[in-house]
Amino acid sequence: MTQRMSTSTGKRSERGIKPSKAQNKDHKKPTAGALKGAIQLGIGYAVGNLSSKPDRDVLMQDFSVVETVFLPSDGSNLTPAHHFPDFRLKTYAPLAFRYFRELFGIKPDDYLYSICKEPLIELTNPGASSSWFYLTSDDEFIIKTVQHKEAEFLQKLLPGYYMNLNQNPRTLLPKFYGLYCIQFGGTTVRVVVMNNVLPRAMKMHYKYDLKGSSYKRRASRKERVKSSPTFKDLDFQEMHEGLHFDADTYNAMMKTLQRDCRVLESFKIMDYSLLLGIHVLDRKPLSRGGRCDSRKGQKVLYSTALESIQGDVRDPGPVADDDTLGGIPARHKDESLLIFLGIIDILQSYRFIKKVEHSWKALVHDGDTVSVHRPSFYADRFLRFMGTTVFKRIHPLRGASSKKKKNSLHAAKSASQEVLSTSREEKEQKKKEKKAQSMEHLDGNLFISSKQPDLLPASVVTLTSNSVGAESSEDRRDSSSTVALDDPLLAMSRSPSDHELDVYL
Repeated sequence: MTQRMSTSTGKRSERGIKPSKAQNKDHKKPTAGALKGAIQLGIGYAVGNLSSKPDRDVLMQDFSVVETVFLPSDGSNLTPAHHFPDFRLKTYAPLAFRYFRELFGIKPDDYLYSICKEPLIELTNPGASSSWFYLTSDDEFIIKTVQHKEAEFLQKLLPGYYMNLNQNPRTLLPKFYGLYCIQFGGTTVRVVVMNNVLPRAMKMHYKYDLKGSSYKRRASRKERVKSSPTFKDLDFQEMHEGLHFDADTYNAMMKTLQRDCRVLESFKIMDYSLLLGIHVLDRKPLSRGGRCDSRKGQKVLYSTALESIQGDVRDPGPVADDDTLGGIPARHKDESLLIFLGIIDILQSYRFIKKVEHSWKALVHDGDTVSVHRPSFYADRFLRFMGTTVFKRIHPLRGASSKKKKNSLHAAKSASQEVLSTSREEKEQKKKEKKAQSMEHLDGNLFISSKQPDLLPASVVTLTSNSVGAESSEDRRDSSSTVALDDPLLAMSRSPSDHELDVYL
């Protein structure tokens, strides 16, 4: 590309839409409507053509397959006629992505109906990737333009992604349903079809793009003036004091995030974000005008936020379309909330250019605060920020816990008193027998204390003969040791005064 290229063409190159090598002066740049129409037509043809292929297991070579077809506007023996410019379609790993769609319960007819029936809705992108986003009219799928490096990286990830989805279909990671490339009018467009994290039918009172870093993590002035701005990490700490969940929901959410971050770390992926949408239930009734009226129930399994974190439930049927739209209930101060979330932008590998970027930023700023960092550190910082600053556990009321503790202590005290009363009765019986034995060896002139009948005053011991004292002490030691051996429960529960009493005996 030369410096004479127009500004609009340069912007398209940044957004993953770049001129192809075959571009010349006769080619007209496609309009936005033609681009969306070609994307819909290309995906529709690819899915329809795939239906003629028999089902089989996914093989390793299927992940690297790229199928190419030319679709002229006049049509051909294999392709339909259309009113868009001639274009070439590339479909990446079609059998592998068909398996992913089947795993999430997406039928081919529903997939085509969602993407091709109504015109795509173009969305704004607050991120730094400058990609274009299109939303299907039924809120199910997002179509995102990606750069060549990102598409290449995703295709390399597919074997590991396949393994991870088999083990854990419930995940907050992006769910990829297709990867395509369209070349026409001298322009190359690569798009990936994903799940939609934030349903358009639900009003998001707050939106956040969170990374767990602090360097330049504040929404710009241009972003803040939008009708629905997307804020960042520093904004969240100023506007919210954390979102509170019950213990089970908090544990399930953090377990899912931890598992997903370890998967990304194993792929050497960093610089991803948590897209967080907050709907305040107390403010306005739910608006359902943006959702297609013909949509009955949920088409995609595990696609809602609540489904993605409930890892213990297996293979439920499609969830009925209710007023929560799969949001996770939460609290913030006195407000009741519905939370929608998902991990986005995972196609950033810690390649050489990222290492250089981190090293350069670390020279100017604190290296631990910038978003670009090695994958292991990035994952730990991300989880720590989410688990302590963003999401918080609701602790049970002190009164309820203290009452439960009091009841348990009362039960334990009653049981111990019952055991001790039994021990005391046995002990008193032993004392009486022991007293009778000791009286046989002593003269009748000895003084016995009425308060402590088993204790002999020291003065009395000195007045008795050595043989009598030895015999008495020997008998008393035997009696004492016999009590300790015959009643081990008493030895465990005796008080210090009981212990002193045995020493004298």
